Amino acid sequence: MPDNSLTIRPFAADEWPAWRDLRLRALADSPDAFAATLADAQARPDATWQRLLAETTASANHLPLFAEAAGTPAGLAWAQLEAGIVVLYQVWVAPEHRGRGIAHALLTQAIGWARERGAVAVELGVTVGDTPAVRLYKRLGFGETGAPLPMANRSGLREQAMRLPLA
Repeated sequence: MPDNSLTIRPFAADEWPAWRDLRLRALADSPDAFAATLADAQARPDATWQRLLAETTASANHLPLFAEAAGTPAGLAWAQLEAGIVVLYQVWVAPEHRGRGIAHALLTQAIGWARERGAVAVELGVTVGDTPAVRLYKRLGFGETGAPLPMANRSGLREQAMRLPLA
């Protein structure tokens, strides 16, 4: 019988290689979904990856989430508390693990964390289009805020801000 177990948990500081590898895969797989570029991320030295994850795992204002499916790295998300609002970044699930509810599980954990911290809302930006990501965010109660804006360094792409009120 196959192992269909799913674990969503915060990254540990010493798991920076797994975070780096997932982040590079995300940028290669979905370059139009992120403000960062694969080239910039690949140029980052290991010491920077290590320092960034160590700083954020030590902070009460960050939640770097790691999804494992059957013991295999499957996805990630990053939540950051900023002035009473939690902002979501880096939400991504590996193609071989999509369609199994992993993104929903990552977001549910981040939203629960936001509530525990007394945040009034969760916000994110998503590339404009009728995509699985946009549909998931809407199912979870996120609504569009403002008009879409051009994405930095992405000719022709626009980003839509979305917000989930918690109060």
